[in-house]
Amino acid sequence: MANPLSAVVQDYPDTTFVAIDVTWLEAPNIRQIGFAEHEGSYLVGILAAMASQSGTVGFVGGMDVPLIRHFACGYAQGVKAVNPAATVIANMTGTTAAAWNDPVKGSELTKAQISRGVDVVYAAAGGTGVGVLQTASDEGILSIGVDSNQNYVHPGSVLTSMLKRVDIAVYDALKAGDDIETGVFMFGLSEEGVGYALDEHNAALITDEMKQAADAAREQIINGEIKVVSYYDNDSCPVLNF
Repeated sequence: MANPLSAVVQDYPDTTFVAIDVTWLEAPNIRQIGFAEHEGSYLVGILAAMASQSGTVGFVGGMDVPLIRHFACGYAQGVKAVNPAATVIANMTGTTAAAWNDPVKGSELTKAQISRGVDVVYAAAGGTGVGVLQTASDEGILSIGVDSNQNYVHPGSVLTSMLKRVDIAVYDALKAGDDIETGVFMFGLSEEGVGYALDEHNAALITDEMKQAADAAREQIINGEIKVVSYYDNDSCPVLNF
């Protein structure tokens, strides 16, 4: 079956399209925007490792696809940069689209990770993540949200959220107007396309030392001193087995 977006783009060759989280279409009239999720995940991995008392942190993904492994791999690298001896426990919710909307399973996976010593858990699981964040709050451990700022969901329990700045990507495209460039564009830390959330809901959880470490790593990634390995490079992660 042909990709519906590809068909629409081809049917209207004189119209310029903007697609978010799409980087694989071959057409001259579309601006495709992807995000360096592994870079943002590296930063929240640093914060998770510094906040953890047990040295064991968790990751709960939604559907087991390369994109979610991409998140997990960046996260694990950030954790290991702070504490090479840390344990990262990663679980995926399932292999079908239902894995994105199963908060009960998210809760079960979180409880299982807590039983193995996890005291900080990162959820990159869509609606399933609601169960992860809720259970983390109920069980007295810290969680990390994803994509948008989820700190407010459980104030004082959500350590931070890994931000995917769709707003910036869309604003830049609209601001360009008729001068918009087509092609594939990747938004990472240097483009302020990813990052971590700090606000009144988690300010008490992020120490000055933690913020300084994350911000220093951000600058080192931008200037090339730190290379965060992408899962996409060869479908594997140097610090995490799936």
